[in-house]
Amino acid sequence: MIKITLPDGSVRSFEKDVTPYEVAKDISEGFARNVISAKFNDTTVETTTPLTTDGSLTLYTFRDDEGKKAFWHSSAHVLAQALEELYPNVKLWVGPAIDNGFYYDVDLDEGAISEKDFKTIENKMIEIARGKHDFKMRDVSKAEALSYYKDKNAYKVDLIENLEDGTISFCDHSTFTDLCRGGHIPNTGIIKAVKILSVAGAYYKGDENNKQLTRVYGVSFPKQKELTEYLHLLEEAKKRDHRKLGKELELFTFSQKVGQGLPLWLPKGAALRERLENFLKAAQKKAGYEMVVTPHIGQKELYETSGHYAKYGADSFQPITTPSEGEEFLLKPMNCPHHCEIYNAKPFSYKELPKRFAEFGTVYRYEQSGELHGLTRVRGFTQDDAHIFCTPDQLDEEFKNVIDLVLYVFGSLGFENFTAQVSLRDPENPDKYIGSDENWKKAEEAILSAAKDKALNYVVETGEAAFYGPKLDFMVKDALGRQWQLGTIQVDYNLPERFDLTYKGSDNEMHRPVMIHRAPFGSMERFIAILLEHTGGNFPLWLMPEQAIILSISEKYEKYAQKVLNVLENDEIRALTDNRNETVGKKIREAEMQKFPFMIIVGEQEEKDNTITVRQHGGEDLGTLTVEAFSKIVKDRISKSLKTFK
Repeated sequence: MIKITLPDGSVRSFEKDVTPYEVAKDISEGFARNVISAKFNDTTVETTTPLTTDGSLTLYTFRDDEGKKAFWHSSAHVLAQALEELYPNVKLWVGPAIDNGFYYDVDLDEGAISEKDFKTIENKMIEIARGKHDFKMRDVSKAEALSYYKDKNAYKVDLIENLEDGTISFCDHSTFTDLCRGGHIPNTGIIKAVKILSVAGAYYKGDENNKQLTRVYGVSFPKQKELTEYLHLLEEAKKRDHRKLGKELELFTFSQKVGQGLPLWLPKGAALRERLENFLKAAQKKAGYEMVVTPHIGQKELYETSGHYAKYGADSFQPITTPSEGEEFLLKPMNCPHHCEIYNAKPFSYKELPKRFAEFGTVYRYEQSGELHGLTRVRGFTQDDAHIFCTPDQLDEEFKNVIDLVLYVFGSLGFENFTAQVSLRDPENPDKYIGSDENWKKAEEAILSAAKDKALNYVVETGEAAFYGPKLDFMVKDALGRQWQLGTIQVDYNLPERFDLTYKGSDNEMHRPVMIHRAPFGSMERFIAILLEHTGGNFPLWLMPEQAIILSISEKYEKYAQKVLNVLENDEIRALTDNRNETVGKKIREAEMQKFPFMIIVGEQEEKDNTITVRQHGGEDLGTLTVEAFSKIVKDRISKSLKTFK
């Protein structure tokens, strides 16, 4: 007999070789029908895998992220089989599950896949799925694996050559075999609905110097209704695409002459950024931060000291050489090394700590061109960065204060649905990180303690830490239910050592400060992109580029429109006038498209009564008001949404 511990802490005894499916059946027949994946002692297993030792078992349905991962990974196998049957010369490379579906990278030889082929592929996948073929894992030797793919798929041969003998397995279903580590649903019959979403180019191994393969993206569900709902969500996402809204609202643009991934902020977008910056600066000032400014470049030696060059040098813009022999600079990939040098500019006593240095610092990273995406993946971006240098005794309070600041930012911008993620290092891959085990342990315990004390809804993710320290990431769900990582706080004992940062303690001895990295927005570019899609361009009233537009019925009322504008501007309400010789109906339609929160209509009656007629974005009429009454409505709404940071 073996003992199986379930997530609720209960322990059940079973005969050796019991499968996860049989355990699920013991819990409930109905539950077992929905179980599609499992994890045993933190290792993903099939639902048919015999369990031979005591251990912890987690069972997943399609409602769970791990369940979706297994479902979509299995669907990628079905896609690969369909492509092999439809395109006889195709060569497969890799096909993982992703956040919303799956893809498979393939070499079509001289062939091509276009949108007109999607339905044919979908039909073939459903045909295969209806066969209810079991997914069966089997271990193979390296020699067997190489022999199987020899002369028919050089991509798989290359993969296998980099694997160790004894770690290689195949997955079989129907007549199809694929190199695979595992993690599947029980059989293909669970896949009821499939949609091919798009095709794109993808360089082999992500290297621009290699052949470009075809990447086929898809998504699948256990019910047709779920696919229909998902496709509706995609349509909504298209309407909210920040690239589309950014163009319509005249916020930002890109230029091939300037360079890929380097956004240009238009006047309205620049004003939006400035308001966001001023909003955070005001809160930071109350929290005791001091603003600093650092250059856009730094000597290569700076990033060698910090460890960034060793970890990220290959993915950065290459060094800039100068006429001086041996002198090399890098475009700044991170702000933290510069802030360490600011701290090092003078000696500090424990009485002067904590020091909180903040900067809206622009950094540069060489992202692959195929991975660039609007404002969410760029090569130049501005971080709302700050670094806190404190004593170990101050760490807990400082970390909690940063959590309060992040929550204030989210609350003021309408992000109410979020979880926190405690990202720890992977103990199996110590080479990914710098610093001693002792420092890592202290840093990880500090974050876990703060998350518990602040009663955050948090999860723990092993292997997601930064190379220099663990972190607390905030995972926010937008209006469409999509999850984004926004805001991060990191505890770092390592950079203070690498830069030899010190302070004089109460014992007159020199001590090492602890460093907290934090960025509530993350990057201005990505944050604005997510905010655009979350709000559909209907930003919180306090943030809107213009809060009202004054529409005069005819040119005769231009002077009155200007008078209204002057009153609003004196009340610090952002507005403009539209005195064009157009119908009011057309002006209203265009103002709706531009997302103006309020449309103020002025004509003969309004001028006579010294009033305005107000229409709200979306069509609701607020009726006829005095300008002063309207100003009060705007200010009250702003005050309600934008709370003061304490």
